[in-house]
Amino acid sequence: MTTRSCPCGLPDSYQACCGRHHSGTAAAPTAEALMRSRYSAFVKGDAGYLLRTWHPRTRPGRLDLDPGMRWTGLEILDTSDGSAFHTTGTVTFRASYRGGSLHERSRFERVDGAWVYVDGDILD
Repeated sequence: MTTRSCPCGLPDSYQACCGRHHSGTAAAPTAEALMRSRYSAFVKGDAGYLLRTWHPRTRPGRLDLDPGMRWTGLEILDTSDGSAFHTTGTVTFRASYRGGSLHERSRFERVDGAWVYVDGDILD
């Protein structure tokens, strides 16, 4: 039996990697892990997880994902802070999709001990 690696790009299976965050059985331990799990949620079309992991101050009232969007890869370019010892962190990444890519520096904070996405700056 062949196990596909997680959409986030790490070699573990989806269930052992981001799937456990999506199901709620494990919280993302770092800002990078949350970034990876959010990318996987975009791939899987899991708007509920994306909203749950969005900072209450910046979270939209609803999130309509494009079912035709095909995400094809994630590349983590840089991280700053965002470990178990921090309360904030940034992750710079490039997320590829059929027809282009998104290059963003995302900001994360801890809320009640859990990492959440705050906002991001689109980069060239």
